[in-house]
Amino acid sequence: MLTFALAVFFLIITPGPGVLSTAGVGAGFGGRAGLRYVSGLFLGTNLVGLAVISGLAALVLADDRIRALLFLLSFAYLLYLAVRIAFAQSRLAFIERSDPPGLTGGVLLQIMNPKAYAVNTALYTGFGFLPDSYWTEVLLKFLIMNTIWVPIHLLWLWAGIKVNQLDLSPRTHSIINKAMAASMMTVVVLAALELT
Repeated sequence: MLTFALAVFFLIITPGPGVLSTAGVGAGFGGRAGLRYVSGLFLGTNLVGLAVISGLAALVLADDRIRALLFLLSFAYLLYLAVRIAFAQSRLAFIERSDPPGLTGGVLLQIMNPKAYAVNTALYTGFGFLPDSYWTEVLLKFLIMNTIWVPIHLLWLWAGIKVNQLDLSPRTHSIINKAMAASMMTVVVLAALELT
């Protein structure tokens, strides 16, 4: 069980679209918007977990066309989100700062996030510790994952909020937001290269 918990910790804390966008939303839009977004990520990641446990994810992702469509949707949404984070503190007229990604945005990100499926599949199908009681093991894994997931995402959100609260020049703040957005897109591109 300890090996499973360590795997959860390291798979979740490593920069992926979820944690990087969490920090970006915190930096670009503040705490309240960030909490709504993290709540959506939480719901989304648990929906992905349920899809993996039920076998629905394997059934759906077995079709290359559906997998490619989900990847394209994920890439497009993450690009959109990266642009929103990158220009959150700018004065560009085509970016609406008043409409940050919220609960729905978080859910959508996780449902379309390839890393969410990979992590959930690895964790729910591997690291067995109760071979005679599958459903008890799944329930314990669900509890352990969420116990680790929540504080890690809140920590990333806090880091983003702290960046937002620093007395930085608008230019420096813009550079930080753009760096977060670029990091998020780098992770997505690396995931795309891994899939090809």
